[in-house]
Amino acid sequence: MKSSVLIGLSRHRIGVDGEGVTTLVAFHGCPLRCQYCLNPKALSPNGVWKRYTPEELYNHVKQDDLYFRATGGGVTFGGGEPLISCKEILHFHKICRDKGHDWKITIETSLNVPKVFVEVLEGIVDQWIVDIKDMNPEIYRAYTGKDNAQVIINLRHLLGSKAKITVRVPLIPSFNTEADVEHSIAILKKMGVRDIDRFTYIIRNHKAWKLEKEFVNKAIPFLMAKSLFC
Repeated sequence: MKSSVLIGLSRHRIGVDGEGVTTLVAFHGCPLRCQYCLNPKALSPNGVWKRYTPEELYNHVKQDDLYFRATGGGVTFGGGEPLISCKEILHFHKICRDKGHDWKITIETSLNVPKVFVEVLEGIVDQWIVDIKDMNPEIYRAYTGKDNAQVIINLRHLLGSKAKITVRVPLIPSFNTEADVEHSIAILKKMGVRDIDRFTYIIRNHKAWKLEKEFVNKAIPFLMAKSLFC
């Protein structure tokens, strides 16, 4: 099994991205180019922290088994876009089960990936946390540079499978309004989404971040050609 490229790993997280105490594993690579990207290093060649095979990742994460068992927690995969590494996540889960661990698996995702990536993991994921951006296709494209049709397809699929889903609907300064957020929430509720997290993006404006973002945007075509394989 090939190694996964990570931008970071954060332990002992509580109430942020999943139930109980969680360890966040953040993957390198993303199909989007969000204007206010929270993790621009996920697309930067210089953003690589470490490379782990599923076995190596398990050996690192298992030190928190006691916390996971005591709180009903587990591992949250984010990024970047973790579904790009769906096969590696599936292998990691198999190792955990073979070792007798029943840790919860949470995925933080844009869902803007081929449906097959979602299908690979839907049987093992305990919770999906979806950053929907905005349900308006024009707003979504202006902010991410991508169409959101695949997002809707994947979300409908997960809703049909009765998966546990939390959808995050952000107010994005300069891109959508309170009315747009309300419209997105209304559409999501009509689709059957029950757990909706509404919040506001806090924008970083310092010079270093702007320079990093410009570099990442230039690098995206090359990185995407190498990353979009499960």
